[in-house]
Order: sequence, then structure tokens, then C-alpha cells
Amino acid sequence: MSSKPLAISVRDVSKRYRLGQAAKETLMGEAIMSRLKNPFRKASFKEFDALNGVSFDVYKGDVVGVIGRNGAGKSTLLKVLSRITEPTTGEIQLYGRTGALLEVGTGFHPELTGRENIFLNGAILGMNRAEIRSQFDAIVDFAEVEKFLDTPVKRYSSGMYVRLAFAVASFLNPEILIVDEVLAVGDAEFQKKCLGKMHDVAGQGRTVLFVSHNMAAVQGLCNRGIVMQKGQLVFDGDVDKAVSIYRNAAPTAGGGDVPGDYRFENRENSYSPGKLFIRRVRTLDARGEITDAASMGEPMRVLIDVEGLTDVRGAQVAVIVKNDLGQWLANFNTGMKPPAQPLGKDGAETLELLIPTVPFVTGNYFIDISVAQKGVGRLDAIESAVPLHVTDNDVYGTGYGPRQGDGVVYLDAEWSVRPTADSVAGTA
Repeated sequence: MSSKPLAISVRDVSKRYRLGQAAKETLMGEAIMSRLKNPFRKASFKEFDALNGVSFDVYKGDVVGVIGRNGAGKSTLLKVLSRITEPTTGEIQLYGRTGALLEVGTGFHPELTGRENIFLNGAILGMNRAEIRSQFDAIVDFAEVEKFLDTPVKRYSSGMYVRLAFAVASFLNPEILIVDEVLAVGDAEFQKKCLGKMHDVAGQGRTVLFVSHNMAAVQGLCNRGIVMQKGQLVFDGDVDKAVSIYRNAAPTAGGGDVPGDYRFENRENSYSPGKLFIRRVRTLDARGEITDAASMGEPMRVLIDVEGLTDVRGAQVAVIVKNDLGQWLANFNTGMKPPAQPLGKDGAETLELLIPTVPFVTGNYFIDISVAQKGVGRLDAIESAVPLHVTDNDVYGTGYGPRQGDGVVYLDAEWSVRPTADSVAGTA
């Protein structure tokens, strides 16, 4: 029991969603005939527990990292804490004014301008106009949206939207700041600014709840960690211990007996409930064999089976390589370099990504797979879908190559030696 005042109390909180089951009929005529034959048939539903019996306390001044794999319940927990959705069971008490930055779109009215949304959010937080004005210039300066301040936010890019949303959430002096992984939308410089601002907020004795897949950021910012798995809280304590539990948890959601071949049919899609776009992922080495290992400096392939993109315009698939701290090392995205055949031409498709030279030094990595729609956002994603073990290789032909601890990537380079100009001149 802490001697500090209580900021958040969560007691036996659960959140259950009811998902409609897709009808078996695929044609309108089949659906009509089925209804005529069974006019009193009731729709069937499947229940899904996003949270299950979660309890914890957060005290004033705590900076808590909430971590876990995709589908663990992290974002649902923050939505419940932010009063965006009500828990199915349980009780939550918040002792202080709360600012929240969740997914893009939350908390802003799209038809209002950036200026109007700043004042609207301040009013929702219980601030008067004088209090909002005192922070107005700082918000605009941080968000870097001065030129677009009187433009409706529905015309903002996702980056502009997030910058303004974070500035509003953090500068309007909330006693409790709740931040989701939405920071990943911004560029590296923006993320650095946000982390610095959260350090400032924490240093002022305010409470921060931070959800992230970047374990280095969690360890650098937080003094405590909460680990979520399948809607349940499995650890609450020292942040380094929390990160260790996260890293050692089973990294893949796929089943299968062959390392490097993973199937993902038996899972829930938290981005598009009731739909699964990613079905199977395989990794192949330079010899074309399915394996979870690849040699540094040699080629490898990633095969991704997708379905259901026929009616999705602007679909993009990404393969993201991360280290075991959750830091992004590479992003191979069909939106950056499209395949010759557009996505969604066929109902079921296999995408093949060729990486001509594995650039990572010897060590253990993970691959995220995601499907997104341009202008909409993610449709499906599997965090740490595939483990990747990069093995040692004599890439320079000298018997000595980079190993774990020698950096992150292997780069080919050439050394040369020549006499120093000053030395030559001195002997003339």
C-alpha cells in the first residue's frame, strides 16, 4: 500500500463484446430463401471477453507502462478508463481531471477547426476560457499547426491530427494523462517531443498511463509496468520485470508444427471484429526451405496469405521487423513499393516479399504483419507474428563478422589505406 494519494482504482473490471456471426449464404437469393424457410430464426452471436476481472490501483505521480501483445486488452482498458466505453462489470474510480490520447479521431469534432477543438476539449475537461487561453500558444507551438488552426480537423493529415491531439491532452494540465500507442503515427522527431513532454508531466507529480510496444520507451519513462495477456492482468510491478515477462511470452499467435510456418485462423481481430484478412505467414531461407532462421547477408522470403481484400480499395500490407525491445528496425510496405499485381484482384492471394540481403546482425528478432486501408487505418494486424533468428555468417570473407552487440545492422563497406598528405609533404 502506497502512502501517496490514490489516482485510479480499478476493481474486477470486465468488458464483453457480442460479435454477430457471418451468415453462410453468400448470394442475396440464398439469403432470401433461407429467411423464407426459417422466418423465426434468431441471429447467432459470439461473445468475446476483451477484459476479464482486471483489478489494480495507480497512485498520484505513478508513471505506468501497460504492455502486452495484440489482443491482450490494453486499448480496451484505456477506453474503459477514459469513459469512452462502459465496463460490462466492475468499478472504476478516477481521482482527478483526465486527459486521454487514444486512436486517431477520438475526442475531436471533425467539422470544427483546430482552434475550436482546443477550446471544446478544454471545456470538457472543466477549464474556463482564461485557463485554456493560458495554454493555447504552447499547444499550437507544440503541434506545429498554426497555418491550419482555422481549418476543420477532418482535413488534417493523420500526423497533424495526432500532434494537435497530443498537445491538447498534455498541455491542458490533466492530473491523469492516458496515452495509447497512437504515437507510432508520428515521425521520430515528434515521438521524441512527446516522450519529453510526458517526462515533464511525470516530473510535475501527475499520473501517466502509457501503452506502447516500444519497450525501450516504456523502460525509459515508466517506474512501473502492467502486463496484459488475453484480457487479464498477469503482472503488476517493477517495469524491468514487466518487460522481461513481455519479452519471454510466447511471441506468435499462429499454430503449426513447422518453425517458420504459422497459421492465424483461430484468433480474434481487434481491428475488424468478425473478419480475418491475414491467414498464414511463412519465412523461407536462401535455399527456399521453410524455417524461422535466416543467415546474415543472405536472401530470405516472407510469404503472406491474405483473404477478403477484393472490396478493399487502397489495401496495403506491411512486414515490420523489430528487435526484442519492440523497436522498429525495418518496414517493408506495399504502399511504399507496390507489387506488379494490385492487392485484392483475387479473393485469396499470397504475397511474396524478397529481402535480397538480410541486413541484421546475429540475434533474435520478431516480425509484425499488418493489413491497412489507405485513409482508414488498420484492418488486421498480428504483433510478433513470426520469430526470426538471424544466424552468424562470414559476410566479409575474413572469418570475422558483426555479432550481437556490434550494432543492429550489417552494412557492406570498403577500407583503403593511403599516405597522409601532410606526411608526404614533410619528407619532400
